[in-house]
Amino acid sequence: MAKQALFSLSLLLVLLFHSTTTLGQPAPAPKLPAVAPAGPAPPGPPDVTKILQKIGGFTILIRLLKSTGVSDQLRGQLNDSNIRFTLFAANDNAFASLKAGTLNSLNNEEKVRLVQFHILPTYYTLQNFQTVSNPLRTQAGDNKPGDYPLNVTSMGNQVNISTGLVNATVSGTLYSNFQLAIYQVDKVLLPLDLFVSKVPSPAPALAPAPAIIKPKPKKTPIAASPKTSTTTTATPTVVVNSGAESLATHGILVPIGVAVFIAALFL
Repeated sequence: MAKQALFSLSLLLVLLFHSTTTLGQPAPAPKLPAVAPAGPAPPGPPDVTKILQKIGGFTILIRLLKSTGVSDQLRGQLNDSNIRFTLFAANDNAFASLKAGTLNSLNNEEKVRLVQFHILPTYYTLQNFQTVSNPLRTQAGDNKPGDYPLNVTSMGNQVNISTGLVNATVSGTLYSNFQLAIYQVDKVLLPLDLFVSKVPSPAPALAPAPAIIKPKPKKTPIAASPKTSTTTTATPTVVVNSGAESLATHGILVPIGVAVFIAALFL
């Protein structure tokens, strides 16, 4: 009995010592959650030249976009999600159908205007073209008549574009998101301002010059001539027997004398 009590006491002391040792130790630090791996970086603004290169067949347009700096300008502006564009893209076949020397006839500034004429500063879906107000504003200029007019009409699924020189048709959608739309057109859009020589405006009409009135010459009075005497002195008529009259008289008498002499001979 005494042995059992002693064993129980010993076991109790061991348990108390172990509990005291365990409570005195510092609690282990909590494990930190694992760091999630970084995901792909958000995509940047759409790059027009890369989109066209991926599609293929737009070598000339891509070269114009790069050489004029318009592609970099678009990419920079598209960094702002509130800015949106619509691009009409003509492929290499459309450029090849232009008259020889058309692009070479343009200087650098005019090439910029040509590319900008294909860009609308608004995002349009094909359905939006059914309700647009013409002429549309382009990046090349405003919509005043005679500057860079661009008229778009839509009939069903067909969208037609008129520049005053070219009538083109939208032949398909190449790219479209909430910020940029690229549509293929079958012809290069030629603006009037670059390819039609401007007729100089007529000079303002001048007011007619006042008529020059010449003063009438003054009539000078004619001096009265002195009065001549109305009495005339009769000039006596002198009859002069001229030699001609004497000759005529003698000329008549000679033949008569001859005739009398001849008659006497025959008697």
